[in-house]
This record gives sequence, C-alpha cells and structure tokens, in this order.
Amino acid sequence: MLSELASRTRYEPVEAEPRVIDAWLKSGLFHPEPEGTPDENYSIAIPPPNVTGVLHMGHALNGAIQDTLVRYRRMRGRRTKWILGTDHAGIAVQTQVERALRAEGTTRQELGREAFTQRAWDWRERYGSTIIEQIKRLGASCDYEQE
Repeated sequence: MLSELASRTRYEPVEAEPRVIDAWLKSGLFHPEPEGTPDENYSIAIPPPNVTGVLHMGHALNGAIQDTLVRYRRMRGRRTKWILGTDHAGIAVQTQVERALRAEGTTRQELGREAFTQRAWDWRERYGSTIIEQIKRLGASCDYEQE
C-alpha cells in the first residue's frame, strides 16, 4: 500500500483514505479487550456530538486532542479504548426535525407523536452515520465496533 502511494506524483486522499482506514480497522488495534490492572488500561468516551448535521472545526479540534491522548497511552504500552457515540436523543435533534417540518409547512403536533419520533430516528440515522464517517476520515483511533 505504501509503495503504491510513494510511486504516485500526486496524493489523492479520496483514493488513499478508504484503504488506510480499512487497514486500521482490520488490525483490531482500536478494539482491545481490557485485561490486567487499571494501570494497564486507558479509556475515554467521546463527549457525543449532537446529531444536528455535520461536524465542524470544534469537533475536529476536540477529536485531535483526544486522539493524541489515546495514541500516546497506546505507544506507552497501555491497552486503550476510545469509545465512540453520538447524542441521538437530545433537544438538538428535536430542534432540527422541527425546523425541517416547518420548512414542509407542518408541525410535530400535526404530525403526531409516533410519526415525529420516527422522523427523529430517521434524522439520527442519516446524520449519525455521516458524523461517524467523518470521524473515521479524520483518522481518529476510536473503537468503531462499540458505539
């Protein structure tokens, strides 16, 4: 993989990133099983980003800091687990769904509880998946198997 990249005259991230991310995920390095004493393990949980759309620079900065902490501990020989998640039940999702409904000329009351709840879950699925893919593309060494 590296020799193929080295032979190119121009770096194409769209071509390279999926292969690198796939290799990282297949390595199992980001999904360790805790063993031994607490001193041998290190874990943090991502403060879940609200599922309001896509990530912004603040998320990228926060992720870079957390990734640095995790990778440092990993290089020092500790089993590291960086737990990934998104805030899917917050007021931010409700606000975004209500805004979308207003654009359609309706309200959550007119839609009804069950239909509104389904719209919120649909929103979470759409944007939650986008956010997780963005975190992967940033190269974050999260445990993607445990969301």
